[in-house]
Amino acid sequence: MLTKLLIAWSLTALCVIVHAIGMTTVLRWARNATARLDVRFWSSTWLLIRTAGWIILLHLVEIAVWAFFYAWDHGMPDLQSALYFSAVTYTTTGYGDLVLPNEWRLVGGVEALTGILMCGWSAAFFFTVVTRMNETRSKPTQT
Repeated sequence: MLTKLLIAWSLTALCVIVHAIGMTTVLRWARNATARLDVRFWSSTWLLIRTAGWIILLHLVEIAVWAFFYAWDHGMPDLQSALYFSAVTYTTTGYGDLVLPNEWRLVGGVEALTGILMCGWSAAFFFTVVTRMNETRSKPTQT
């Protein structure tokens, strides 16, 4: 069981690294974008669409990290099943139509906790971008 927990911890650490790199990248980009953001609806909306797309891409990469492990370790019969199981577990949807072998069930729980943590981080980041946009909009314009 300790080995499996160490593997789960390693996969979690890899997801944190991926998320940190991705969030740092989008933070730099969003900071520059909000600095020159005008108050028009579509430019603001486009910034939010790009930010949301980037965040979703990060989550898909993190889901794939877990899925590749499940497929490699034969926890799932094939990569497609592993991707599906990982997406359902990471998002804590948990349909239950696919399950890990008994000896790996705890790893699935750790993936769910990792998904909750990464989604919370993403939500906080998205909230920060929206707050920054609103602050930029509310600044008085100089004439």
